[in-house]
Amino acid sequence: MTIAIVGAGLGGLALARVLHVNGIDAVVYERESSRDARGQGGMLDIHSGQRALHEAGLIDRFHAIARGEGQDMRLLEPDGTLLLQEDTPDDAPLERPEVDRADLRNLLLDSLPENVVRWGHAFKSADNGLLHFADGSSATYDLLVGADGAQSRVRALLTDARPAHIGQNVVELGIPDIDRTYPDLAAMVGRGNYWVLGNGKSLAAQRNGDGRVRIGLSFYDTAEDWLATSGIPFDDPAAARARLIDLLPGWDARFTALIAACDDTVVPRSITTLPVGLTWPSTPGVTLLGDAAHLMPPVGEGANMALLDGALLGLALAAHPDDFPAAVKEYEREMFERTSAAARMSADMQELLMSPDAAQKMLAFFQPG
Repeated sequence: MTIAIVGAGLGGLALARVLHVNGIDAVVYERESSRDARGQGGMLDIHSGQRALHEAGLIDRFHAIARGEGQDMRLLEPDGTLLLQEDTPDDAPLERPEVDRADLRNLLLDSLPENVVRWGHAFKSADNGLLHFADGSSATYDLLVGADGAQSRVRALLTDARPAHIGQNVVELGIPDIDRTYPDLAAMVGRGNYWVLGNGKSLAAQRNGDGRVRIGLSFYDTAEDWLATSGIPFDDPAAARARLIDLLPGWDARFTALIAACDDTVVPRSITTLPVGLTWPSTPGVTLLGDAAHLMPPVGEGANMALLDGALLGLALAAHPDDFPAAVKEYEREMFERTSAAARMSADMQELLMSPDAAQKMLAFFQPG
């Protein structure tokens, strides 16, 4: 029987790898033309998702590319007050290591036989066991797995749910090779994550494996069209940086210096999620995983849940190789419960980040009692 996976993200590739380990063939259809067709984002905090890498037989290779020092964290208020600094000892266990998303994706891609991933296949529709692609080609399937992300096209086969804006808009920037270009700022940010929270805004600076510091400026309680009405000229990077600094009145000069030091990559992102606890009636021949199934606020759970989805669906299919509907039911029952809990936790964290005293609440979260 033919398993077709739409989407070569972390979840789809984890599924393909676990199936391969268990002697089951699958084909992954990806709309991008190659693995390097676009950037894959920054660092990921992989914790519960490590189970998936165990099941995939890749945990040792994962540890080789993970950054234990990425577990470092600094938490500050907008006036510059340092609330928390956690530095990870060199011999600390890799409980929540950071890893470059592109490196993790490449690890999964390299673990699959050649031609498992079919690049340049943009999914358009499916019916009667036939996939239709944007270029006019088609392919057969017995089980279709939608691993095609937040804007999933497969999702419509199971539910009418669509992502909705949650009042957060983000502008992403970055400083390349920060140790060489801005050593003082590099020392300030440290080796891991650097958070400034408060006033309905946040700045998150994250050290990437390639020496770049990725910076996300979040604006909370903002409308879906805020990025268009904010006065940020995204077609003029220098003016965009200046406008972003203007939007942070009263913030410590060290934080605005980070923004001023960024290069000309300025990317707007409107944050959307699916309803918490989304389910659908189990349907023979199709299921979903990752953001296609349970898009959450970006607070550290999404990639982990996607990896687990892929691995656990793969194990269910391996346990029921002649009964895909039974495997899908077993997978969805566990997935709905697990990811609903993760989505509720993510929504609670999102509410914390949106609060006026977010920094103090985050400090209490990390240092309860």
